[in-house]
Amino acid sequence: MHVTGTAPQPAPAPSESPAAPGAELRPGSKHARSFGLPVATALVMGNIIGGGIFLLPASIAPYGTVSLVAFGVLTVGAIALALVFGRLAARDPRTGGPYVYAREAFGDFAGFLAAWSYWITTWVSNAALAVAAVGYLDVLIPVGGHRWTACLAALALQWLPALANFAGTRYVGAVQLVSTVLKFVPLLLVAVGGLFFFDPDRLGPFNSSGQGAIGAVSASAALLLFSYLGVESAAVSAGEVRDARRNVGRATVIGTAGAALVYLLGTLSVFGTVPHDRLVASTAPFSDAVNTMFGGGWGGTAVALAALVSMTGCLNGWTLLSAQTPYAAARDGLFPSAFTRRRRGVPTVGVGVTVVLASLLTVYNYSSGSGRVFEVLVLVTTFTATVPYLLAAAAQIFHLVAGRSESVDRARLVRDCVVTAVAAVFSVWLMAGAGYAAVYQGVLFLFAGIIVYAVMAARRQRTRTSAAGAP
Repeated sequence: MHVTGTAPQPAPAPSESPAAPGAELRPGSKHARSFGLPVATALVMGNIIGGGIFLLPASIAPYGTVSLVAFGVLTVGAIALALVFGRLAARDPRTGGPYVYAREAFGDFAGFLAAWSYWITTWVSNAALAVAAVGYLDVLIPVGGHRWTACLAALALQWLPALANFAGTRYVGAVQLVSTVLKFVPLLLVAVGGLFFFDPDRLGPFNSSGQGAIGAVSASAALLLFSYLGVESAAVSAGEVRDARRNVGRATVIGTAGAALVYLLGTLSVFGTVPHDRLVASTAPFSDAVNTMFGGGWGGTAVALAALVSMTGCLNGWTLLSAQTPYAAARDGLFPSAFTRRRRGVPTVGVGVTVVLASLLTVYNYSSGSGRVFEVLVLVTTFTATVPYLLAAAAQIFHLVAGRSESVDRARLVRDCVVTAVAAVFSVWLMAGAGYAAVYQGVLFLFAGIIVYAVMAARRQRTRTSAAGAP
């Protein structure tokens, strides 16, 4: 997952100011077409690499090293999605990403589902990030000994960034800058330095999940998708990318491949430095890896502090992002108008609603008695995030079958069909891998959105009827 973030409609990085979904920036406006290929690539890579990676090595360790195979499969699927986003952006280079593509191809309801499901992804991600941060906070201050102590710490880690957001975007940006720099310190230290301390005997069994290899790959990939959220970043902010028809696809593929390399090296280093039995129970795997590398002491504590600051920065950015999502959709009349209220550049109603929802979800999952709260929350985001991804793939299928593709030759058409089919199958496969508990919670959230859409559609219809009947 990303330090800054993506949007649902989606929106650009939380540290940026996204345009309303589907709305192009006016020529000559201050931010119009302000990103070149290098910046767009950095946006994708920076948004993908975030706080989730700091706990994921421990989360996938129970599956064994087969999860490294899942990394490879997931990277192929993510790149297929990246290519689909690039082709869709070439057709329609407007800000909004999956929201724009689904709405343009299938109408308001599909656009609403893309926006709604990604909004769910943002605030569920906040809950998951807070739970992950508690593990590193426990290295500094013992808070994880009792589940309710850990729950209160997770709630505090959600509300502090929310208060920073209420103070205005200036403070959000300052926190974001510091956390973005600090997040790379433990990642690069372990990803590169850990290779010098790598011991194959610490890797553990290839498949320790108790299920078949295919099932283990599917289940671990569903967890790992959390760290790949952000692949759509360049498409989401296409309206601000110079030569978007050409650069969005290239930036998305290059950024995704670069993030995948960092992730794979980091996870492989943790697997090879922390013994498997310790890694399975770890709440701060990167700190444990550094302690193993340097014999304990200050190294693990310093990494824990850097990871905690990084994840707090992620929460800071994602809190703003989760508020920008309903704000942008509300401007299109698909979310309640209250979400358009802003103060000092921040949609305050959105911040308040999303932090309350994330807090309630955190309390619910801790009170359920599950010992793997982070994993449950991550899998919920896997389900909700794949909804807009699948809708984007379906939109590309629609254009290809309808003959509305920009392909200029048969070879390009065949390649687009194959890539789109891979992206669609990949999205469905990830939904299946999320598991029953996560799909159950995700479907409940998704179906609640249908009621919201019905109310908003009725209001729009009443407004149109009133306007038509006015003298």
